[in-house]
Amino acid sequence: MAALSWEPIDAKAVDTARVLAADAVEKVGNGHPGTAISLAPAAYLLFQKVMRRDPSDDQWIGRDRFILSAGHSSLTQYVQLYLGGYGLELKDLEELRTWGSLTPGHPEYGHTKGVEITTGPLGQGLASAVGFAYAQRYERGLFDPESAPGTSPFDHHVYVIASDGDIQEGVTSEAGSLAGLQQLGNLIAIYDSNQISIEDDTDIALGEDVAARYAAYGWQVQTVDWNTKAGYVENVQELFDAIETAKANTTQPSLIVLKTIIGWPSPTKQNTGKIHGSALGGDEVSGLKKVLGFDPEKHFDVADDVIAHTRRAIERGQAERAEWQTGFDAWAAANPERKVLFDRLEAGELPDGLGEALPVFEPGKDVSTRVASGKAINAVAGLLPEFWGGSADLAESNNTTIEEAGSFAPAERSTAMWKANPYGRVLHFGIREHAMGAIVNGIVLHGKTRAFGATFLIFSDYMRPAVRLAALMGIPSVYVWTHDSVALGEDGPTHQPVETLTALRAIPNLTIVRPADANETAWAWKAILEHRDGPVGLVLSRQNLPVFERGEGDASGDVFGAASNTAKGAYVLAEAPNGTPDVIFLATGSEVQLAVEAREVLRGQGVNARVVSVPSQEWFLAQSAEYRESVLPAAVKARVSIEAGLKLTWAPFLGDAGRSVSIEHFGASADYKTLFREFGITTEAAVAAAVESIAAARA
Repeated sequence: MAALSWEPIDAKAVDTARVLAADAVEKVGNGHPGTAISLAPAAYLLFQKVMRRDPSDDQWIGRDRFILSAGHSSLTQYVQLYLGGYGLELKDLEELRTWGSLTPGHPEYGHTKGVEITTGPLGQGLASAVGFAYAQRYERGLFDPESAPGTSPFDHHVYVIASDGDIQEGVTSEAGSLAGLQQLGNLIAIYDSNQISIEDDTDIALGEDVAARYAAYGWQVQTVDWNTKAGYVENVQELFDAIETAKANTTQPSLIVLKTIIGWPSPTKQNTGKIHGSALGGDEVSGLKKVLGFDPEKHFDVADDVIAHTRRAIERGQAERAEWQTGFDAWAAANPERKVLFDRLEAGELPDGLGEALPVFEPGKDVSTRVASGKAINAVAGLLPEFWGGSADLAESNNTTIEEAGSFAPAERSTAMWKANPYGRVLHFGIREHAMGAIVNGIVLHGKTRAFGATFLIFSDYMRPAVRLAALMGIPSVYVWTHDSVALGEDGPTHQPVETLTALRAIPNLTIVRPADANETAWAWKAILEHRDGPVGLVLSRQNLPVFERGEGDASGDVFGAASNTAKGAYVLAEAPNGTPDVIFLATGSEVQLAVEAREVLRGQGVNARVVSVPSQEWFLAQSAEYRESVLPAAVKARVSIEAGLKLTWAPFLGDAGRSVSIEHFGASADYKTLFREFGITTEAAVAAAVESIAAARA
């Protein structure tokens, strides 16, 4: 084991971290000081003594990852980023939780240097850390699978600080179960078991033996109790030894249960809910400073010898990186082809020939978009070794299995159906949709691979917190959601997502793509892989849909527009028969065929209808004003949206004269043709809506 060097100056630095946390919350008047005060020794130990990180480059790929799952205790991280020289200075701590500061209330990815992930909602950090650990192993498999454990430039650890709240959230149970099954020896979590939350003593709501629970998941569990018979003793050596033991275990994730007193050594508020989520008050801050030997009249006071000592982390980090670089250069020289792949991924580039690799579906045979998606996944997988993913126990329904690829799991987890290896490409999340979303987020945050997770659209509700965080962070997670409407049929209203598209479209920076046929689906995958500026939900049908006969470019006469237009979000699929539309149909997914049929009926009535396929409202709104006008000319007021869900998100496209063919209520159990007939998702309804909209536009 490595030896720990802990000098009086280190203890002084820890106490400095405590008073900085107290001062920062006191200045702004709100926040969470307690955990940052009592957990300062553990955070300092990680940042100054344990983790391999270079403060001068927080994107160094060889770094250990740090995730503060207890995001409310943001000062636990911010103070260490200041002390370690990551770019924060005292003024940033003084500006905690204020407009424009680098120290927002919870850590935000892409906002503050050194922050690996946005951690606000409890549980998301620890659950996504499992994804970080997944990604480290998979990336090692891509680039350097032959090296002995611990010798590869792609080996590192993922460290987490978690709270009682994280442990209580169900998503961490889902993810923790998977981490144990996966034998993620690169994952080390310190659980700050102070047994205090906003409602004070957690005994009122948390009663199980957490250590036994995680041991049952397959984790290595150690307990470090600073509450001793001799009183409260912050035994940093004991915690360091536990971390070293965890590092030595390469076949189990590790949970270190660290039993602390929240807010220690605050004189009167330690070990109470009053110090968890509010400022201490002037008298308590003064008392804390007196206990620690600081001048109570001074605020944000950092001794020169302390900051000089802690900023040596920069020099140490650069030395560690230089040593790592030697190993990386040797790997690159020995593995030129893998280095080419590495460089492509780091650049965020796709290989040539992706469009040519897409499957082409001939008209005349109906194909569900979930089946088309499965064929597209397998068509591009050969070109993209960085492309991997799977389903929450619905692979056969979601059509998300990369064929001939091993399952990502220890070999002993192989079954009659699935052959596993530690570097496999097929992910099995079990029936854990929420953890799936968080793990996919962790994977894409860790590196440049492209991961996807799949389930039925209705069960995106289980994933929503993780999906929202992906959108907030602007990361390119991919979610495949099938069985996209009441047309899934006999399973009934519990499985029929009538409101779900609207709810998902309400999330800023989340792109929803609902293709109309098999070829749109293939081109949707290309567009998804080309985008890295936010998450995408690909929404697919259970039932078969007609494959439209198309031309090579834009729609003209009776020649339909090419599916390559999918990336524009909306395009003219079928032009008005005389080239000048009296009414415009806007439709998505399985309902586009109804618009095409209604166009023909209206043609017989002397009415000229344009059909616009709208696979993605978000992509369409990102196009130029000129392009949007060419698809939806402002002069054409008669418009009809057709979608088997709520009409709410179509209002901005329709105007006062527009009409919607939609469903504004829950579904029922029956075959999909009956449901569409009974609920008015029909060609006849589309024609009637068009006639009504034309009349309204002329009124």
